[in-house]
Amino acid sequence: MKVLKGQDILALGFMTFALFVGAGNIIFPPIVGLQSGPHVWMAALGFLVTAVGLPVITVVALAKVGGGMDALSSPIGKFFGGLLAAVCYLSVGPLFATPRTATVSFEVGVAPLTGESPLALFIYSLVYFAVVLAVSMYPGKLLDTVGRFLAPLKIIALAALGIAAFALPAGTIGEAQPAYVAAPFSQGFINGYLTMDTLGALVFGIVIVNAIRSRGVESPKLITRYAIIAGLIAGVGLALVYISLFRLGAGSHDIAADATNGAAVLHAYVQHTFGSLGSGFLAVLIALACLVTAVGLTCACAEYFSQILPLSYRALVVILAGFSLLVSNLGLTKLIMFSIPVLTAIYPPCIVLVALSFLKDVWNSPVRIMGPVMLVSLVFGVIDAIKGSSIGHFLPDAVAHLPLSEQGLAWLVPSVITLGVAVVCDRMLGKPREALA
Repeated sequence: MKVLKGQDILALGFMTFALFVGAGNIIFPPIVGLQSGPHVWMAALGFLVTAVGLPVITVVALAKVGGGMDALSSPIGKFFGGLLAAVCYLSVGPLFATPRTATVSFEVGVAPLTGESPLALFIYSLVYFAVVLAVSMYPGKLLDTVGRFLAPLKIIALAALGIAAFALPAGTIGEAQPAYVAAPFSQGFINGYLTMDTLGALVFGIVIVNAIRSRGVESPKLITRYAIIAGLIAGVGLALVYISLFRLGAGSHDIAADATNGAAVLHAYVQHTFGSLGSGFLAVLIALACLVTAVGLTCACAEYFSQILPLSYRALVVILAGFSLLVSNLGLTKLIMFSIPVLTAIYPPCIVLVALSFLKDVWNSPVRIMGPVMLVSLVFGVIDAIKGSSIGHFLPDAVAHLPLSEQGLAWLVPSVITLGVAVVCDRMLGKPREALA
């Protein structure tokens, strides 16, 4: 029976970690660290629960069913499961997330050096997606290209930044904003949830499993074990990155007190700490972070759609990379404007799907439980999405001010109530007739 060597398991863990850490993960914690001030570690704890815990749990859930989102969503039926999977893959793939990796890396790392002209963005994105295309063409070698080469480079760059954050603080810790004084843990928890890494985990599950299979491992138990180990390694790596970036942000009050986003905090810190090399270092770090994430998303989307469309994997890689190139040239502001409502709507049912998948053997019929709870979470996720859009003022006050609505979690209470009712109905109805026959 084929097994992975220790160095292959480590490379798999590095690859999984590298797939998760995109530019958003790097530029988001510093602003939370800056704004939370003396309450930074309580905010960090809440952030880690949702930005590390949920994605790792999702990897574990997918590993248990063989890596595919279709297997995870089987209790809600082939059609609805396939529809949810397609929407997730398109959203975190060519429609939003993959193009955004190019625009974020351009605006954070390259635009300060070249200026934000459309031509500069086009040239950068053309080169960027040519590299993504070249690496994604060989998914069987992903463990070598990403796990053994790109991921270590990314980890070295992040480690240098993380060590500097603790060894070379830029200044003192400033005052916390009122929201962080009142409830630092819940603010961190909400901000971590909004990173939306769980959607990325749903997509990357098949990439991780296929990387294991590319080494000749066929045993489902071993595949599950290796995927869980990889998820845990990635989780530890993510936690270390976030902790160092929280420290960086918290200590940057003297140089970035008026910053409104994490990119500004990072820029101020690297310029202050690394001098003229700061912008170049940040450009390389962000480009590496985004590139690996883009490769993972492109591979996952091509793998999924090659199974349901009459197109080969390689043809789909070309189409996906080309489409992402076009969309990326819309610019970051428009991309974020379009993506937030869609992601806000589909994220709740995905969380419900992952959470309830661990309990599906407890019920008489998983369909009776997961279907209604996911539907309710989707409905209220759509309400959250509308509330945050330009047509939000059309919502009635009662709908716009639901419990936890301000935190973007209006779906949570209705979903828990629906779960309770569904469990009672499941107990009363007993086993389905097909199961008894």
